[in-house]
Amino acid sequence: MIRVAVAGPRGRMGALAVETMITGKDFLLVGVLDRKMAEKADTLAGAVPIYTDMATLAQEAQPDVLVELTNHESVYPHTRDAILNGIRPVVGTSGLKEEQITRLSELASEHKIGCILAPNFSVGAALLMKFAAMAVKYMPEAEIIEMHHDGKKDFPSGTAALTARMMADSKGTEPNQPDGRGTDISGVPVHSVRLPGLLSHQEVLFGGDGQLLTLRHDSFSRQSYMSGMTLAVKDVMNRDRLIDGLDKIIG
Repeated sequence: MIRVAVAGPRGRMGALAVETMITGKDFLLVGVLDRKMAEKADTLAGAVPIYTDMATLAQEAQPDVLVELTNHESVYPHTRDAILNGIRPVVGTSGLKEEQITRLSELASEHKIGCILAPNFSVGAALLMKFAAMAVKYMPEAEIIEMHHDGKKDFPSGTAALTARMMADSKGTEPNQPDGRGTDISGVPVHSVRLPGLLSHQEVLFGGDGQLLTLRHDSFSRQSYMSGMTLAVKDVMNRDRLIDGLDKIIG
């Protein structure tokens, strides 16, 4: 069984991840990382230890994998410290900057430890990214619209940023300057929408001569992320470097 710890168990995604790890036959939840929760109780549901720092978590719980589901402020130090303590991070939190991703990649390679960054655990979203990277070779004029619930603080989303980078890599273009039509990421305009009633939605629009191609993915429940998360937890055990995107592990 894979020994798993979850960072951010109080959030909606974190709570669902905890439930998934407890009920999954291939996993053993050995601890959670949450400073505020630890101030109120020593264990989660009377069974799973709560830790306030990565070093103690690594020493006492000895997890194989850390599922990181906190916020854009904590994601980098948690992921960095996990690698330094010999724990394989599976990161579902968005908000990492490109220079931070570069540094995490260097650390993972230096320590020969797997790390998977998946700003969206949905398999459908990963497929959209792959299809977008294919389509942009033939329809290079494209823009991204990402739509999320009004509680999402960071924008553009990590999913949109990764999609734009994949599209730019596919067509080999250099970044453009923003021109007022959203945020420019690797030469691809990205528009962010934050409204109540939404969860996680993304469109990639490709314009051509007399035609429009639209790729769209919608997540209506956080349950849609669990199959991709469990896939990443299993896959990271066989990696010795950083993998940026769930699409890289689904073939």
